[in-house]
Amino acid sequence: MPNDRGRVFREAWIAGVTKHYPGEPKPGYITPWDETPDWERDAATAVYDQVLAFITATNGATAKLTPEQKGRFVALCWIGQIFKHFPDPKPSYVADWDDLPDWQQATDIDIFERIEQDA
Repeated sequence: MPNDRGRVFREAWIAGVTKHYPGEPKPGYITPWDETPDWERDAATAVYDQVLAFITATNGATAKLTPEQKGRFVALCWIGQIFKHFPDPKPSYVADWDDLPDWQQATDIDIFERIEQDA
């Protein structure tokens, strides 16, 4: 099923938020897959596929990337999806890596590493 990849992405996101978010995360951050909007499911699947393609294209050499490089890749792929789905997104939705909160950076790193486990 194609959305299994998106589900893995979403579950890695929720696990990262649960682990790294300071305090109580917003409900939208931890919404279960089955309640996630269609656009977000599509975006999660697309980013999973982009990360997997990157890992595959390098024959696994992405293992040599720093955690920050891995997280930056996830963040940039996600920004691309935001622009795809929203013609005029809020600036916070397309913030560059250096402008993301620490918890979100750590979560993006975890997502990349989770996809590496599948590859």
